[in-house]
Amino acid sequence: MNASTAAILVIGDEILSGKTEDQNARLLIGELRELGVALKTIRIIPDEIEEVAGTVRELSERFDHVFTSGGVGPTHDDITMEGVAAAFGRPVVEHPELRRGIEQFVGSRLSPAHLKMAQVPEGARLLVGGHVAFPTILVENVYILPGIPEIFQDKVVALRDRLRTRPWHLRQVLVRENETRIAEFLNATLAAFPELLL
Repeated sequence: MNASTAAILVIGDEILSGKTEDQNARLLIGELRELGVALKTIRIIPDEIEEVAGTVRELSERFDHVFTSGGVGPTHDDITMEGVAAAFGRPVVEHPELRRGIEQFVGSRLSPAHLKMAQVPEGARLLVGGHVAFPTILVENVYILPGIPEIFQDKVVALRDRLRTRPWHLRQVLVRENETRIAEFLNATLAAFPELLL
């Protein structure tokens, strides 16, 4: 079985400094396995546009799906959109559909911080579905997701049907032998059925 492949990119100084515990990668690991998508790597990087751009470019070329977590809000350290745009050599533009949605939501309280939420890499697609009010941004094969765990989870749930392939099933065999005594049999089994490593 040739499963589609994925990478998770967690973006945030607060994760690297230990101020905030990452919950999103842990959630996505389980979701991807259930959907039959082979997770190949997880990276955690700082809030730096060049770092985001280089890492997104690399992961996008190597894997079928890339999921970012964090850096998409209205504050100074929310630079994921700029980083993803730079990865693909695109400008950041205001998306008219996002702006309309934000205007409808906030009304007369519209501010520059609100409008920053309408800024996306040029050519980005908006994915709607599930119980998520704000669409998920997709650029090439990169899904740009927020860092707030509750919203991240809602967006991942909304993406399930888009990502689902053939799921894996887990079966356990309990033995009383020491690992060194059965290593030869395990190695032979994996040689005959390499997909068991997935």
